[in-house]
Amino acid sequence: MGVRFGDVYVPDGDEARRWAEEELAQQKYAEAKPTWFDRLAQSVWDFIAGLFNPERTANVGPSALIIVSVLIVAALVTVLIIWGRPRRSQAVRAARTALLGAEDDRTAAQLRADAGRLAAAGDWDEATVLRFRALARGLLERDLIDPAPGATAQAIAREVGAVFPAEAAPVRAAAVSFDDVRYLRHPATADTYAQLAATDDRLSALRLGAVPA
Repeated sequence: MGVRFGDVYVPDGDEARRWAEEELAQQKYAEAKPTWFDRLAQSVWDFIAGLFNPERTANVGPSALIIVSVLIVAALVTVLIIWGRPRRSQAVRAARTALLGAEDDRTAAQLRADAGRLAAAGDWDEATVLRFRALARGLLERDLIDPAPGATAQAIAREVGAVFPAEAAPVRAAAVSFDDVRYLRHPATADTYAQLAATDDRLSALRLGAVPA
């Protein structure tokens, strides 16, 4: 046990070690540790600095140093490209979470299933909204469209029409149904939902290779 001197408590050896372990286990220390990339970059930098050390360059020609430096820079660029891809993918996924004015991370399949349940319950308005989001999400998941952040239903319809020209008119009609319900508060019907769902089903089955150029 520790010893107290007035207001000061001095822990014994075991208690002090436990306190230190608990302190170092906190997240802030883990985040401060250098990553594998930090260590690699430092090692490469140390190696490059060592190449230009006067004691080493005496036996190495300037041409050899230039060649080695170029190779190292090329290797670093390659590592940066490869290492940066996961972060870019995460950024793209995060940007695509917001779709048609709503933060929604459901997949196209989940949106279709939820829309189907609402349609079965007779909630045609919400079913129509979700089904058009499913249509857009499905094309995003297949990397067939890449709408700008905040793109409207009509903007998405134009992109889809550029990819599948034969579906341009039905997709525009689906976008109108979405806007009517979402913004104009016009009630949807079983017929408008059925038409939208049929368009979504056709688009889900289409493949670029099967579309005439």
